[in-house]
Amino acid sequence: MVRRPVLLGAVASGLLSAASIEGQQHYFQQLDVGAAMRDGVILRANVFRPPSSGRFPTILLRTPYNKGDGITPNFTAFVDHGYAVVVQDVRGRYASGGHFEPIDQEIADGDDTLNWIARQPWSDGRVGMYGGSYLGIAQWKAALSDNPHLKAIFPYVSGDDDYRDRFYSPGGAMKLGHRLLWISENMRASRYQPPDFRKFVLALPVRQADRFASGSSLSMWQLAADHPTYDQFWKRGSVREHIDRVTVPVYSVAGWYDNYVESDLDAFNALRRLGREARILIGPWPHVFSAEFAGAPFGSRKDTIVPLRPEQLKWFDRWVKDRPDASAASEHPVRLFVMGINQWRDEDEWPPARAHAVKFYFRGPGPANSLAGSGELGEKPGRAEPADTFTYDPHNPAPTLGGAVCCDPRYFPWGPTDQRFVEKRGDVLVYSTPPLTSDLEATGPVQVVLYASSTAPDTDFTAKLVDVFPDGTARNLTDGILRTRYRDSLESPKPMNPGSVYRLAIDAGVTSNVFRAGHRIRVEISSSNFPRFDRNPNTGRAVADDKELRSAVQTVFRDHDRHSYLLLQVVPPAAAQLTSTHAPRYVPKRTALTAR
Repeated sequence: MVRRPVLLGAVASGLLSAASIEGQQHYFQQLDVGAAMRDGVILRANVFRPPSSGRFPTILLRTPYNKGDGITPNFTAFVDHGYAVVVQDVRGRYASGGHFEPIDQEIADGDDTLNWIARQPWSDGRVGMYGGSYLGIAQWKAALSDNPHLKAIFPYVSGDDDYRDRFYSPGGAMKLGHRLLWISENMRASRYQPPDFRKFVLALPVRQADRFASGSSLSMWQLAADHPTYDQFWKRGSVREHIDRVTVPVYSVAGWYDNYVESDLDAFNALRRLGREARILIGPWPHVFSAEFAGAPFGSRKDTIVPLRPEQLKWFDRWVKDRPDASAASEHPVRLFVMGINQWRDEDEWPPARAHAVKFYFRGPGPANSLAGSGELGEKPGRAEPADTFTYDPHNPAPTLGGAVCCDPRYFPWGPTDQRFVEKRGDVLVYSTPPLTSDLEATGPVQVVLYASSTAPDTDFTAKLVDVFPDGTARNLTDGILRTRYRDSLESPKPMNPGSVYRLAIDAGVTSNVFRAGHRIRVEISSSNFPRFDRNPNTGRAVADDKELRSAVQTVFRDHDRHSYLLLQVVPPAAAQLTSTHAPRYVPKRTALTAR
């Protein structure tokens, strides 16, 4: 959730005026208009509408990043197209009253705002919502209210669950860097200057890190620290838990290198299973679509950037203006960018039904520690492979290098990054295939299954999927983490018995990538990816309150009945050729790897 720059200028309370932008038609605007919520708190909004009289359908944006003091080019396209536009500061932000509580407030406030719009003399009672990040979250929460005036939403990079997206992860570790950076940029006390990002993420105990990032203790952070498991506190406002209440058509947009992509796809699939109207577009993007990745091109910008405004106008014309001709029924519900071959492709579902699971087993004649080790990946398990061991020291965690992080690349770089610096570490296990003899496409969720033990009662295991180029460049694709106390359930944590071997399934994200001929598929295994995720102190106590950090010896097995492996969803060659006339030549999976 990127902090938006403050727009300067005078705000006239409720002032109705006619205005124009050079070369465009006139419009009417009302600035800083108050809308009363059910508890009496006044939220402020700017209203822009066509100059003609009558009632109009409305596009609503609800933002914590400042509604500004006038229209922007982004909004004029909607006004010119016959929509009124309402841009509102959410509760507790900028001109709006109340206290900002982002976990709980947006369902009721979204519902009340929709009802307020419907009562206005310029409104025809039909509303659509769009926007990204927090603005997307606000749309999902408004949709949970089942308000009859909301006709369609267009969220991007927003996810469907506060626990798994904003605060913790599918494996139960906290998304420390993401949350603290957002706090430091959006919620810091007046005149407080936080220390460098690399310093405040080290604060112990984690419960007090909000004070270093913002200059004060924040109820949002304290509540998250109080609820490290996926309990009713998180479930009551979760879109994922209540997706059946979302009945409006949804067009989602996501990025392969965005923090929310996995949940965006989860929401899409859940809606499709319920028979709801849902579409999704996934590109080679981080949290901000316009950002470019240095040294990792996915083709020209004209090929990777999809103009969203035409898509939005078509979507809202179809569902808000009720124009069936505005959106062709034959369009595929999924459009995704396949990295590696750098091509867009339409699909009918996620993951593609023709994809099948392929295991790549950890093997090798010796230790897999670091890039200098002898770790291998193969489609057949070894027979008597030695176990790999490393020491995880939370005082010296493996650093995050790129990936699906958020939200300011100046402090927390995102996207595809050469991982060889991390792979030099002895506490990182590296397993690679031989160079591929032909292209191999992986499109779908990525999972790593470890048979592992630890000397600690609770620890973390991390996994990262990497595309290795012929020159050795190791480009990260996805990653994930499992806090072992949550190995069976996010709801019911339980300690490990030190020394016992457990089957640990790590959710390592989602991707669509063709590993080209001559490339290698690589997996990195460690116990930290910091500060993307918080450090496990290895004590078994409450992580948020622990000041003590202990080392743990980790063992990963790859012998007999304990075959650790990577699981990819591989698109078969013949089907892949049929879906794209520009697809490269594929070969059956058993011939994609050079024989060992």
